[in-house]
Amino acid sequence: MLNNTLPEWGALDTHARTMRYVHMNDLVGEGRVKAMSLSLPGLYADFSRQRMNDDTMGLLLSLARACDVEGWRDRMFSGASINTTENRAVLHTALRRPAKDSVMVDGENVVPFIHDVLNRMKAITDAVHSGTWTGYTGKRITTIINIGIGGSDLGPQMVAEALRPFHVDGITVKFVSNVDGTHLHNALHGCDPATTLFLIASKTFTTQETMKNAQSARAWLLAKLKKDDAIAKHFIALSTNEKAVTAFGIHPDNMLPFRDWVGGRFSLWSSIGLSIALAVGFDHFRALLDGANAMDRHFQTAPLHQNLPVLMGLIGVWNRNFMNCSGLAVLPYDQNLLHLPAFLQQVDMESNGKRVSRDGETLPYATAPIVFGEPGTNGQHAFYQMLHQGTDIVPCEFIGSRESLAPYADHHHILLANMIAQAQALMTGRSERESNNNPHQTFPGNRPSVTLLFDRMDAFHLGQLIALYEHKVFVQGILWGINSFDQYGVELGKILANSVLDSGKNPESQGKIDPAGAILLSLTA
Repeated sequence: MLNNTLPEWGALDTHARTMRYVHMNDLVGEGRVKAMSLSLPGLYADFSRQRMNDDTMGLLLSLARACDVEGWRDRMFSGASINTTENRAVLHTALRRPAKDSVMVDGENVVPFIHDVLNRMKAITDAVHSGTWTGYTGKRITTIINIGIGGSDLGPQMVAEALRPFHVDGITVKFVSNVDGTHLHNALHGCDPATTLFLIASKTFTTQETMKNAQSARAWLLAKLKKDDAIAKHFIALSTNEKAVTAFGIHPDNMLPFRDWVGGRFSLWSSIGLSIALAVGFDHFRALLDGANAMDRHFQTAPLHQNLPVLMGLIGVWNRNFMNCSGLAVLPYDQNLLHLPAFLQQVDMESNGKRVSRDGETLPYATAPIVFGEPGTNGQHAFYQMLHQGTDIVPCEFIGSRESLAPYADHHHILLANMIAQAQALMTGRSERESNNNPHQTFPGNRPSVTLLFDRMDAFHLGQLIALYEHKVFVQGILWGINSFDQYGVELGKILANSVLDSGKNPESQGKIDPAGAILLSLTA
């Protein structure tokens, strides 16, 4: 049964017809802010600037119960195979559990395996930082280059940049993902092979872009150091495919595994996060896990009406399906969160960009919004014009911190003033009377936003933030009745790309290329 056939969905649909004509300016008040905000340790969330009232939230909570959000949540944490199309558990949450915990998958407590990998990550990190892990010529490692794509790149890169204030002196971490040779070339520029360590991050060790970059990096290293033996000192594999790793020339001792119940976009908590640990030190990586675990515990135990991931998921569905908003702007007022919008694009759109239900029925309602964003205040001088006066209403999620990790306090005051002002301006707008009847300076307002204010954006609070969005997206997937944990939409383009590459050698492949593609291929030959 599709979720829009539930009476709770129908009640929301009826209610929305009334709320579309209500302006938030008529709803504001201190009491509303208190009722529509939530405080967790180190985090304050304000969702009072939404086109909704108490009745709206009550109806949304009824929908969450009707869709069994709590039951699906509990099944995920228990290790049940909720990834139904691939018959897999979904247990990225287990990666941040304490060593004393137990999580059973197919009769195995996987927590000891997880902590064994964590201990190996710590040993490698400490060895590189102390200088006991040296390159082939005996020099200390000073440059780490992570080669991966998708979840093996976006998450680690986002976190490494977000925690830049905590980077270890003497270590430079770079990320290569694009198969465009320019990306690898630029990363290698100025590097010394004798002091460079490569992390090849690929679950299958067959991903086309990653393996092409890895092979070129290997050739670059061997061209300088000459000996195949050098590979052992300069390459680490983050993978599950020992046979392919060994064939590449990496010793199994230099392979850090993870399990198939770790989806790519949720993998930064696993051995894929080695680049993070090497960038900031293992203590900060552990704090990242602890922050995420704190949000996990909140998600597991808080009642629905006080459960932040649930509330944010409900608000997102309200805006997408009942207020007809097709986009979502993620707006971090923190330059170190530069890559957060791109990371959340994958977490949200790869998870919930689906057109069929778990049972394969075509959905008659919208799912994942179009996610975009840019750090404030840069975004204000780019796309905020559309947010304020455009013909589409785009809900916004502002993210800031009370305390800056930079030494310029006066800058931070200006930054936060802008964040607070933008949220207010989106809500209140400016009337024709206030703009002297100038339509060009009139703002309709009534544009919804959520504000997340952290104490400071250190590793613990960053872990909280990431886990919050992971669970928010999961809740929305349950409300839409879809499987948020497969990504078959990624595959077709890969298959056709191989056909294009093979077309010059195999006549059968040529028939798989459409006429426009055939012409383009002839122009690039």
